[in-house]
Amino acid sequence: MAFDSLEERMGGDDNITPMEIAHHTLFTAKEKIELLNQLKADVTGAHHEGKSMAVDAEEIDAAIAEVRQGVQDGVGADTVARGDF
Repeated sequence: MAFDSLEERMGGDDNITPMEIAHHTLFTAKEKIELLNQLKADVTGAHHEGKSMAVDAEEIDAAIAEVRQGVQDGVGADTVARGDF
């Protein structure tokens, strides 16, 4: 019997982008902001250690701005079960 890995279940070795997090329907706006801020902290820390990451802080900032704009427009405060985008 073959077992799939978490990596395969999440779409293989493709990485999710900050903008995909910003538009993900299973997270509330608060959760998206928390995830993006954690990602930004990780990216910033890696940058200071001389490591390169697949995303940069500007891309994460743009995703955070997208979530905030969605909240201002009245979208994104709830999950898909409640009508999030």
